[in-house]
Amino acid sequence: MITDSFKEFVLDQLRDPGRIACRSMFGGYGLYSRGCFFGIIHKGRLYFKTDSRTVAAYIDKGMKPFRPNAKQTLKTYYEVPEDVIEDPERLSHWARKAIRRGSEDSPSDF
Repeated sequence: MITDSFKEFVLDQLRDPGRIACRSMFGGYGLYSRGCFFGIIHKGRLYFKTDSRTVAAYIDKGMKPFRPNAKQTLKTYYEVPEDVIEDPERLSHWARKAIRRGSEDSPSDF
């Protein structure tokens, strides 16, 4: 399956930020670091958690928010640009920022 090979590619590229857990969810996968939900893999695309400090980098590259269906858009998760995904060092840097954003939203008992 294409999604599974893309998932494996992304996980291989993300080996630098530390231990990443990947769990099936809603027809895709959720990415977690130390209990913090920070990313989504869905239909061959990767999305990271953003906030007001990080979203501009995604928008500047023409990226859109995660839209799992016609009725729902998650404006705090934006697609990661292909050139970033293909560069493990840059992807790890973007992932660390997303992990920080996700950890700020996580309950303190995580």
